Amino acid sequence: MTRRHRHGDADPGVVLMAHPGGELYGSDRMFLESVQAMTDAGARVWVALSSAGPLAAMLRDRGADATICRSPVLRKSALSPRGFLRLVACTFGGIVDGWHLLSRVKPDRVYVSTVTVPLWIVLARLRGIPVLCHVHEAEASAPAVVRAAIAAPLLLAENVIANSRFSVAVLGRSFRSIARRAVLVHNGVPGPVERMPAREQLDGILRIAYVGRLSPRKGVDVVVDAVGQLAARGVRARLDVIGTVFAGYEWYEQELRERAERLGADDAVRFHGFVPSVWALVAESDVVVVPSRHDEPFGNTAVEALLCGRPVIASGTSGLLEATAGFAAARTVTPGDPVALADALESVSMDWAQLREAAWRDVGLVDRRHDPALYRQTIADLMLSMQPRHGRRAPVSPASPAFSEGRAM
Repeated sequence: MTRRHRHGDADPGVVLMAHPGGELYGSDRMFLESVQAMTDAGARVWVALSSAGPLAAMLRDRGADATICRSPVLRKSALSPRGFLRLVACTFGGIVDGWHLLSRVKPDRVYVSTVTVPLWIVLARLRGIPVLCHVHEAEASAPAVVRAAIAAPLLLAENVIANSRFSVAVLGRSFRSIARRAVLVHNGVPGPVERMPAREQLDGILRIAYVGRLSPRKGVDVVVDAVGQLAARGVRARLDVIGTVFAGYEWYEQELRERAERLGADDAVRFHGFVPSVWALVAESDVVVVPSRHDEPFGNTAVEALLCGRPVIASGTSGLLEATAGFAAARTVTPGDPVALADALESVSMDWAQLREAAWRDVGLVDRRHDPALYRQTIADLMLSMQPRHGRRAPVSPASPAFSEGRAM
């Protein structure tokens, strides 16, 4: 039975939803929730992925038709001459393949899950199809011309969603008109099926978990250095590194392993690679770290740690400050500073009883703030507010507490 939404007179019809990859990291999992929102609404959902991966099977399990379709993905590698040529070639191929898919599917609405696949916004508007773009990026430190180039396609989108106030603010530095109409929607993050409080006693070893991409900007080396600092202080710790590198960054993982060996912490650092479900490993940990060096639009990993009832230590920057605000078991440190991170980790050991209780109390608050059902309802409402084929746009309902206008910044 089709579920009725606030725009109950809107036919969910056929929806094309575009995403840059097929993996299962933060924005990928949010895309999965967005797809679920539209299948729950009764829409026929087609998904265009720029590359294959485990996400495709999960999308099909949610009732979507997933296909691989060439489309340029904006990466920093495109700033090199060779990378730029690859981007141009992929753009020409993406125009052909994307236009063909739109002709075959004939969607009533298009959802673009990130500004890194802007071609879909352009193609949809050329076909007269209303398009919504969900912004998961916030490159505040990028040159102004780069920020403007990334944000410019959003001028063609009928609806714009951002996952944090920080993301909206960064958009506003390039185009105030986009920031004024952007809608803030907190990520809906599903928690583990079963939750258990952290162990009562640390038994002499602090268990630390890092979950996410392995890259210099994510600061994984900062955690490794912090573990080395703890070892030098006589504080026993174990670090579980859960995640993989982007293709071409294999050198970074090798550097992490060598760094751990040089610090004498190689036995204390375990590399798990990609793990489809991280809940068991997070549950085994005492504390989760999010040590990003640079701007982050949000911090799903911090939210996932809190959903598990585990304290979190995050870099005190950008969207991570927003993700951790208001939680008693969340602490922030100076980005890129292994000594500060080691100090914070050592304080976890000293304040364990208090932090353990605070983390368990935080679970209810994070559940309410990042409720997946409320997230899906909001996504469906915003999608159905767009009238197909140049129809009159339905007003966006302000009733849902999950979203607010970007101009409230």
